[in-house]
Amino acid sequence: MLNRPVAADLETRSLQGSASGTTVPIAVSSGQSLRVGGLTPLTTIDFPGRLAAVVYCQGCPWRCSYCHNPELLDAAAPTATSWSQVLAFLESRRGLLDGVVFSGGEPTLQAALPAALAQVRAMGFATGLHTGGMYPERLAAVLPLLDWVGLDIKGPKHHYDAITGVPGSGVRAWESLGLLVASGVPHECRTTWHSGLFSAETLCELVTALSDQGVVCWALQECRGPSGAHWTVTSQQAIRWAAQFATFALRRQ
Repeated sequence: MLNRPVAADLETRSLQGSASGTTVPIAVSSGQSLRVGGLTPLTTIDFPGRLAAVVYCQGCPWRCSYCHNPELLDAAAPTATSWSQVLAFLESRRGLLDGVVFSGGEPTLQAALPAALAQVRAMGFATGLHTGGMYPERLAAVLPLLDWVGLDIKGPKHHYDAITGVPGSGVRAWESLGLLVASGVPHECRTTWHSGLFSAETLCELVTALSDQGVVCWALQECRGPSGAHWTVTSQQAIRWAAQFATFALRRQ
């Protein structure tokens, strides 16, 4: 994900309006709330075209070596911010922010996500999601509650196990991609890459697979490790790839 979370220092206040009584399409056990690992109060880059806040959800089942937010991996880790604090903050930003994007970690790991999305929509905010697509069924369930999705595509299916450390993860992620493309929900696919993950030739194969899948918006992101960047994409390659998508971006650190 693009922004590292910070613990929120927010005053907890009671909320007014319709959000507290919202019903959602997925049953959530009484008293269950979203586990929040951090909050970015304002972003202009994590939700395209909108001024937004970013809610970082605690927990992720994958262990990618280049994870940008490793402090969010442990689903049971103590959190400094409560969901009620986030709601109070958002209440104070009605009319100032356009949307809220749920990032992580992996938001779909949490059963409380549908209720949280419904509450935020009831407050008048657009909703966005950053996800790795590891739970296709859960993604399908929340797509009607979303205005935009950023889906991380780690690589070709057969490279996922080595990247995520989880057997079968590529099949599920690409199933999520198919669901997202078919849904019509505006979205971006993005891939973080350096040559240590897989070769430039394999990256070219990935580009073709994404285009064949119907992806129209793709971003290629530079991966930075302890020794710095590992960037070997040429301008000629980038130009060829851009021709395969309606929207294409190179993001360099």
